[in-house]
Amino acid sequence: MVTFLLERTAPLPLDEAWRRLTEWPRHGDVVPLTRVTVVTPPPTAAGTVVVARSSLGPLSFDDRMEVTVWDPPADGGPGRCRLEKRGRVVLGWAEIEVRPGPGGRTRVVWREEIGVRFLPAPFDPALRTAARSVFGRAVDSLLRRP
Repeated sequence: MVTFLLERTAPLPLDEAWRRLTEWPRHGDVVPLTRVTVVTPPPTAAGTVVVARSSLGPLSFDDRMEVTVWDPPADGGPGRCRLEKRGRVVLGWAEIEVRPGPGGRTRVVWREEIGVRFLPAPFDPALRTAARSVFGRAVDSLLRRP
């Protein structure tokens, strides 16, 4: 398992940054070779189940996640969401936090612990580099796209 942290400042109000980061199907639009579906009825809350299906030709796997913390921003205060990864291949958790930033902007903090079942520890540095790159580009794209 590896952990990483991404931090961004976006020229968006808190509520809009939150919406862009937590409309789960949007993640499938910005993560290569991945489709994201919500398998529980709306609205998102603790207990919501999200599945990211990654495929490359005949190889595919589901990254099943459950929202365990759902605390949207309110009254100008921060918001926080935690997803527990409960798939057969991808393990760990992800936390998304939005908080007031300088000049009316929003500060985004994305923390993640990710592991790939059966991937030996010597591959951790490569996994960390790949995860930071993929999720960093995804966060940037999600924040840019209305």
